[in-house]
Amino acid sequence: MGQVRDYKETLNLPRTPFAMKAKLAAMEPEMLRRWEETGLYAKILASRRGRPAFVLHDGPPYANGHIHLGTAMNKILKDFIVKSKTMEGYLAPYLPGWDCHGLPIEIHVDKALGERKNDLPLTAFREECRAYALKFIEIQREEFRRLGVFGEWARPYLTIDPSYEADVLRFLASFFEAGDVFKGKRPVHWCPSCRTALAEAEIVYKDKTSSSIYVKFPLVSDLGALAPVLRGRAVSVIIWTTTPWTLPANLAVAFHPEYEYAAFEAGTEIYLAAKRLVPVLAELLGVASPKILATIEGRSLEGLKARHPFIDRESLFVLADYVTLGDGTGCVHTAPGHGYEDYLTGLAYGLEIYTPVDDAGNFTSDVPGYAGMNVFAANPVINADMASSGSLLHEGTIGHSYPHCWRCKNPVIFRATSQWFISLDKTGLRKRALEEIAGLRWIPEWGRERIAGMMANRPDWCISRQRSWGVPIPAFVCRACGEILADATTTRHVAGIFESSGSNAWFLKEAAELLPDGTACPRCGGTAFDKENDILDVWFESGASHGVLGKRSDLPWPADVYIEGHDQHRGWFNSSLLVGLEARGRSPYRTCITHGFVLDEQGRAMSKSAGNAVEPREVIDRNGAELLRLWVAMLNYKEDAPFGEEILQRLVEAYRKIRNTWRFLLGNLDGFDPDRDAVPEAEMEFLDRWALDKAAEVGAKILEAYKAYEYHQVFHAVYNHFSVDLSAFYLDVLKDRLYCSARRSVARRSAQTALFRILTDTLRLLAPILPFTAEEAWGAMPGFQAKEESVHLAVFPEPARGLLTPEERTAAEALLALRERVLKELEKAREEKAIGNSLEAGVKVGIPASSAGLIEPRQDLLPALFIVSEVELGRAPGEEPTVIVGRAAGGKCPRCWNYSPSIGTAADHPDLCRRCADVVRGSNG
Repeated sequence: MGQVRDYKETLNLPRTPFAMKAKLAAMEPEMLRRWEETGLYAKILASRRGRPAFVLHDGPPYANGHIHLGTAMNKILKDFIVKSKTMEGYLAPYLPGWDCHGLPIEIHVDKALGERKNDLPLTAFREECRAYALKFIEIQREEFRRLGVFGEWARPYLTIDPSYEADVLRFLASFFEAGDVFKGKRPVHWCPSCRTALAEAEIVYKDKTSSSIYVKFPLVSDLGALAPVLRGRAVSVIIWTTTPWTLPANLAVAFHPEYEYAAFEAGTEIYLAAKRLVPVLAELLGVASPKILATIEGRSLEGLKARHPFIDRESLFVLADYVTLGDGTGCVHTAPGHGYEDYLTGLAYGLEIYTPVDDAGNFTSDVPGYAGMNVFAANPVINADMASSGSLLHEGTIGHSYPHCWRCKNPVIFRATSQWFISLDKTGLRKRALEEIAGLRWIPEWGRERIAGMMANRPDWCISRQRSWGVPIPAFVCRACGEILADATTTRHVAGIFESSGSNAWFLKEAAELLPDGTACPRCGGTAFDKENDILDVWFESGASHGVLGKRSDLPWPADVYIEGHDQHRGWFNSSLLVGLEARGRSPYRTCITHGFVLDEQGRAMSKSAGNAVEPREVIDRNGAELLRLWVAMLNYKEDAPFGEEILQRLVEAYRKIRNTWRFLLGNLDGFDPDRDAVPEAEMEFLDRWALDKAAEVGAKILEAYKAYEYHQVFHAVYNHFSVDLSAFYLDVLKDRLYCSARRSVARRSAQTALFRILTDTLRLLAPILPFTAEEAWGAMPGFQAKEESVHLAVFPEPARGLLTPEERTAAEALLALRERVLKELEKAREEKAIGNSLEAGVKVGIPASSAGLIEPRQDLLPALFIVSEVELGRAPGEEPTVIVGRAAGGKCPRCWNYSPSIGTAADHPDLCRRCADVVRGSNG
């Protein structure tokens, strides 16, 4: 017997430099360096000059630490948008920015300096803050670039740039000009730890356990005129509160004008409370059968008075519509200096806005017995004292959501202080904002209702802060009469100084150097002024960030898109909208997109203290940035996003599927010259045209998903296409034609033409999501006349049309359905050991008359379609196809592994089938 020849060298086996193992952690930095050296980003912008602009405006992250998974997700989503819009053909520059002022940075610097801060001049402390911010700008810049995010990293916008600070004041001048800025004493969220006022956006709500106390206020007024049975009798009104520390500031008790109130006996006492709540209070007080002595309408109580339970002071009875019967007694303890509704009531009744609490949250000397004591520490002491005096009727605890400082995470207090505010209602700013919200695009749609609710209910905007690191509010005080000078003219003048010298000029120059020449007090005519030293709320600063737009033709105002986490409905989205409306008459964004937060795999919020945080650097160093990008693409970013080891392993598998599919396509294009070897569509094999038609269908869905910002739909469309249409079908049935046909045969070139077009299209379609891998594969692809230097210089493909006629599509569906039927029978035959490999099979197929016209003209496709060696086609007696699996006739060809009766018919290659013998002999090219 002669030796069997090895025909491996005669096969067209795949060859490509595109490796099976990505080694992303090593490859990605090299690619970043190459992009930097070749000036790729500048080339991308240059290639889009003259095209319509698309602007995603970057919400500035704080420059105060390494990025985390949440900031990574945000920047990757922004990069998806910018890259996809660029590949749609837009001129879409990305100008990144950083928020460099404010409490987060100041606190870090405070900790770093320790006691040294006390010896530093204010300007030196501000320089320390600047240095800290610049340090983390550099760190974060490299971390964002490492994610594969393209942008103007060498020239970002910074809120500490003098030109930016000047623009902030110019925006503030617009509010002064409109008459919406005022200074007043009113309750605001105050952080005793940070010693500053806080805006709504700087508050986080966390669960807290507080005292729940019921306290009696003995009436001074006689109720006899309202209820004769009570004439001359001692009656006490009962209030309920969860903040005992606010009782020293009590000046009133509020009643609802339309509620009924009842005086009821409880032992030897007579109490006044809402009639509906008497049974609840009686049970609380341990009174078995409370006797109602009289019923009084709430509005009748207005103007009466009670005695404070432990301070020599009277409390006025007032009326308020916000009184409810959900909790408490229907009689509301009112301290105008410690609550916004209380404050409004105090204004209505001419009460003092009394706040006997200092900046550190300690009682002042106005409060006998508690002076110097921290308000939270005072709660149990006040309760104990009232229990001793008999004023405390009941004490318990309650768990509730309580405001905390966003930065130090400590509980805050409501405290009336003198602050600068922007009125939302004086000139109709709130109304205009709500009208604007209604006309904008919100993704997801519920964002509209969320921000509208917040805008409708937010109090006036407190814009002043009692800190050092920020843009000063240009306000002056007349030395002669104490009048405050702050208006549009002086604000714009100071803006000009900041433009040239930066905001430190406020602390380095005297008031006279900061004011326009000839400035005089509008009240007394005085010309000597002192400076105030409050700084602007950083949310005003960041809300002014759209001021960087409109200064370049490629960055017009307003932006097309803002995208941040859903917490920004009350933060950056909110402040930006108000600044844009006041300064330029409309919203600074057309579309507002929100994404969720990052959770661990158990659905818990990630944090270092909980030990469940995953650092982006760790994932990148081990798996590459592409895995993080793929994670962002896989998830529905509008919901909170889990991440963990199990998810990471799924990402690895998904990435491997995409990479290996591209590798198969590349490997089978070895030796293919697209410009020379591509087969015209009209001459391509039916299955190849089907594959291109399916790819075009998927491509159209992907392009629509990009336009809708639905990146998980992009991923799933590609992944399913690669897994189902290509790997599980088309590429599988194509292997015989690719590997075994003559290298330059039309049949093989037809397949290669389809593979090339699928490859070029999917590389471009996935380049925004997998920029490193798409670029690597693009470089390994055969050259062609229109090939760009980088995939990122290319544009999205236009889906091909007219590849199949309606009849051919119907035929394709019939063939695929028949294939599924045959594959099931082949699997049964394998299980029964009738065959091993499917190529051992010969299949007899009967088809119903209804589908004969679709299948019979294409019966030559069936062996490849079923991956069998032989198919005998006949008619089925009924409407269902019949399938009989047997063994194929003939011997096994050692080159193509098909079984064929033609083996032995070629004298020069007696061991090969006729097809392989012809190929080896070279008769087919």
